[in-house]
Amino acid sequence: MEYWLTVVGLICFLEGLPYLAFPEQIKRWLRQVVQMPPAQLRVMGGVLMVVGLFFVYVGRRHGG
Repeated sequence: MEYWLTVVGLICFLEGLPYLAFPEQIKRWLRQVVQMPPAQLRVMGGVLMVVGLFFVYVGRRHGG
């Protein structure tokens, strides 16, 4: 349970960091995201998920 709380906490920290550091750029980027077709958002989401799983695999396999 402690491991999962650490993971969720780190995710929240990393997700919130750009909003704290670059709020105006985030607002501009979000306006662009709203204009994207759903298929493009799905592809972006899928690619990010695969990249994330790859990092998890490498970290667990080679990092301990």
